Amino acid sequence: MSSKRRTPTAAAVVPRKAPSEVVFEEGSGNVFADLGLADAAERQAKADLTHVIIDIVEDHGWAQKKAALVLGIAESEMSDIMNGKLRRFSRERLERYLNVLGMEIRIQVYPRPAGKQHAGVSVQVLATA
Repeated sequence: MSSKRRTPTAAAVVPRKAPSEVVFEEGSGNVFADLGLADAAERQAKADLTHVIIDIVEDHGWAQKKAALVLGIAESEMSDIMNGKLRRFSRERLERYLNVLGMEIRIQVYPRPAGKQHAGVSVQVLATA
């Protein structure tokens, strides 16, 4: 098997021009809504809860194996949590994990704020320690 070195084409060598103007758009605070995904508020709530779990695990200096043992779950599930792969986790399940980690969950129900098109779910983290 011969190893021929490929010579770059002229197109590969010529630098491309940068766009003359870059436009930034401010996000809504929910990347899932900004992407137009279904159940954006629920997805954001799960991501926020997961972020708290990850912070607690990291604050304790636990490896994924130790964190899985503490939560009573498989290491593969802990790996999914740490990597943000949340498809198989309900919000309620993530809340139970936070309870195991010593976190109190408070649910507040109130009317949708004026001017907000749809009511939703949000997570407010008061403290992790």
